[in-house]
Amino acid sequence: MKTIQAVTYPVHFQKESYQELSNILKIKNYSTIFILVDENTIEYCYPKFIPNLETDKTIEVIEIDSGEINKNLETCIGVWNVITELGGDRKSLLITLGGGVITDLGGFVASCFKRGIDFVNIPTTLLSMVDASVGGKTGVDLGVLKNQIGLFANPEMVIIDTDYLTTVTEREIKSGTAEIIKYGLTYDVNLFNEIKDNKNLNINDLIFRSVEIKNEVVLQDPKEKNLRKILNFGHTLGHAIESFYLESEDKENLTHGEAIAIGMVCECYMSSKLLNFPKEKVIEVKNVVLTIYNKINLLKVDFSAILELLKHDKKNVNGQVNFVLLNDYEDYKIDCKVDESLIIESMEFYNL
Repeated sequence: MKTIQAVTYPVHFQKESYQELSNILKIKNYSTIFILVDENTIEYCYPKFIPNLETDKTIEVIEIDSGEINKNLETCIGVWNVITELGGDRKSLLITLGGGVITDLGGFVASCFKRGIDFVNIPTTLLSMVDASVGGKTGVDLGVLKNQIGLFANPEMVIIDTDYLTTVTEREIKSGTAEIIKYGLTYDVNLFNEIKDNKNLNINDLIFRSVEIKNEVVLQDPKEKNLRKILNFGHTLGHAIESFYLESEDKENLTHGEAIAIGMVCECYMSSKLLNFPKEKVIEVKNVVLTIYNKINLLKVDFSAILELLKHDKKNVNGQVNFVLLNDYEDYKIDCKVDESLIIESMEFYNL
């Protein structure tokens, strides 16, 4: 696969990417190389990665606990302290080797340490390959509120090697699939149709097209003033649902993709009520989602708590929740205002 050139960095694919990494290590002459991992990627991905790292520089591995619950400032402080104790300076490099949490948090850590050190993203999950590793967003959660603290910062490069996907569970693959569905519904319906038909899926092609779409959008709107908002489809309500399950002691946490899939179904329903998005397509999206993901029973008693979390969505303006809705596939409308009654109605529709 050919390299995709983002605004200030390249996205390389497969094994030949590591030669590009070796080249930049020689050119930049970093003082120390830090590799950020969690307990999963140190066991399953690090052994695949390290033979490809050609350097005579000191390599230090920093391990954090996995999971969205650890994507917070406390973890960042721990990483900053370790980098400091190990003599990190402005000429250090941080390599993020992991999924969305490692990628988001690692980019944020690098961007803030000594006002910014270089970092390289090497995503190891489908979700991080098609979404978190590209686009220049970094950040952490504030409590259960998603991505409240962060900044825009670009890596030196991104390396997407699908061999790492052999190390993740089917549930994680499905989590990343939700982001591909999002690209399909908002930008290129062929992606959605391929997943719907589920015949001879080429994961490399799906990843490449997803990254290509995100890059096209970000190049036009890097700071999310207009077009980039379409990448939030399904995420406005989905993030609130994800946060609610994260803070609920009596419920199993949802993956990001599971929550976003619910959000897409609900937001398609809202679209049908406000923008005349075809009802048969609402049913089609719901059927595809329920074919891939287990049905989650959203209890009516929990609706008010989910709505309360919506009020903290980082895209809100003047206390107003803003949704991305659809007129049709590949035909979107941003900054849509939705009454609470319709949001509740959409969750009830998902439950049917």
